[in-house]
Amino acid sequence: MNIIETLNHENITKLTMENDLPDFAPGDTVRIHVKVVEGTRERIQMFEGVCIARKNRGVNSSFTVRKISHGEGVERVFPLYSPRIAKIEIAKRGAVRRAKLYYLRGRRGKSARIREKRDDRTQRSASTTKVESEAATD
Repeated sequence: MNIIETLNHENITKLTMENDLPDFAPGDTVRIHVKVVEGTRERIQMFEGVCIARKNRGVNSSFTVRKISHGEGVERVFPLYSPRIAKIEIAKRGAVRRAKLYYLRGRRGKSARIREKRDDRTQRSASTTKVESEAATD
């Protein structure tokens, strides 16, 4: 690695130690807690929507979140390693086949829905091994 890449890697490790970032991908519904400064006061504002894009560029990584507010589409781009982001929560995992979900901009209602990713494979395999072990003991 050259010097710039090592500096970027050090900064990323330092920033991720301070703020725990979950693994999320486009299609996931995320809640971002953003620190907002109003005059002398600081408060935390929540922005919840579907992640439609991720840009992985080292320290300059960012992600775009889209939501519908009062019938109007609102998109917001967040720097991934920003000190303004207090916390990122994943509300739902989405099952999508694209890396960029820009096609959601032209859709409304049911056509803009994203299927939820089901992670019942581990539950299914655990239940089948339980059934197999009970059958073996009989």
